Amino acid sequence: MVRSIGAEFQKVLTTRMWWLLAIVLVGYVALLSGGFGAFLGWTVENPDAAAAAGGNTTLPPGIDLAPLLYSFASSIGYVFPVLLGALAVTSEFRHRTLTTTFLAQPHRGTVLSGKFASQLVVGAAFGVIGFATSVGTGAAALAAFDLETGLGATDTWALVGRGILAMALWGAIGVGLGALVPNQVAAIVIVIAFTQFVEPILRIAASLNDVTASIGRFLPGAASDALVGASFYGIASPGASEALEWWQGGLVLFGIALVTTIIGGLTTWRRDVS
Repeated sequence: MVRSIGAEFQKVLTTRMWWLLAIVLVGYVALLSGGFGAFLGWTVENPDAAAAAGGNTTLPPGIDLAPLLYSFASSIGYVFPVLLGALAVTSEFRHRTLTTTFLAQPHRGTVLSGKFASQLVVGAAFGVIGFATSVGTGAAALAAFDLETGLGATDTWALVGRGILAMALWGAIGVGLGALVPNQVAAIVIVIAFTQFVEPILRIAASLNDVTASIGRFLPGAASDALVGASFYGIASPGASEALEWWQGGLVLFGIALVTTIIGGLTTWRRDVS
């Protein structure tokens, strides 16, 4: 198992995909966290000008601006560890390296477990990168308008720690998805379509009714936001039911990662590859 995990790290680090995704993650999170923070900071400091321009400076009660900005790293950045986790599996099918992998390690469960464990670590690394970006740009934007950054609060750093855990679990979910859908193009389309379009729409639609809102809490993105403890979806769907506890959100994510990986290991992973 140790050798398998080491081999998976080598496969990730000797290709360009991980740092290309990391660069895009940094740019995406910096744009949203810093840009949104600067915009809200300006509207709060200049309410008359914002009102004249048609802006709304009112935030829902109980929502702190700093955690909202910092959570962009996970609430929109989770797509990157999912993609990398899925690519860690589907690339082996696409480039036909899985045959060599199984010749070196014939125990297929060990290979899949190695991918699962390594992507937990890689996902956590993406979490560190993402939250360093969101906290850095978000705090800079808030400080520029003399707003509270929350950097001295233990709750802020607890949020960052839980966010890194969420990103780690998303990396493992990517492995499960890749095991279920070995076609690389299909896996990428599913990840992008679900994370950027399908689930956001489902979450907003579910918040319109108490019954569906209680079910919507168990969607992967909602569980992730519950684990982290903050998300801009709190503004987008203020009528939603009470979120899961942070540990419940973590268990939902881990359960999704574990179940998808086990199902993929019992089905696609056992088929002939050459």
